Amino acid sequence: MAHVELSLSTPFVPQARTPAESEFIPSLDRWTSTVAAAAEACLVIDTSTTILAVSVSCCELFGLGNPAESIGQPLGSALHMIDFTADGRELDESDAEKIPPLLAIRSERLSRGLLRVVPSPGEPPVTVDAITTPLLSGDRLVGSLTFFSPIR
Repeated sequence: MAHVELSLSTPFVPQARTPAESEFIPSLDRWTSTVAAAAEACLVIDTSTTILAVSVSCCELFGLGNPAESIGQPLGSALHMIDFTADGRELDESDAEKIPPLLAIRSERLSRGLLRVVPSPGEPPVTVDAITTPLLSGDRLVGSLTFFSPIR
């Protein structure tokens, strides 16, 4: 015959937890510090398109010098973007608004696309695949985070 034994244990009562210190750091600040230390080519801009953080590899890819020189510049001034025509004309304002970092801010959605950037005068253009996500603080849009992958 089977033998069944029962016992009573103390009930599980979840403990109130203290928020971790990282929860008090605004989202934008967390991303800027993460991007500054990233090995991947990436950058963070705010809603006014000002560069807040850029990785060293992104600076090398686009010929931006060191990250400190790029921070605070408008994205359109820092990157010399051109179109995909044979003569590579500079992007006009309506086309520049469609690049992933700006489109993600305008639409508040993920964005992906190709960009063509001239790192320095006289150098061949670099084509990159750009993947961008909008950054939110609560329900408020505060910027965008973009990762770049060179197309070789």
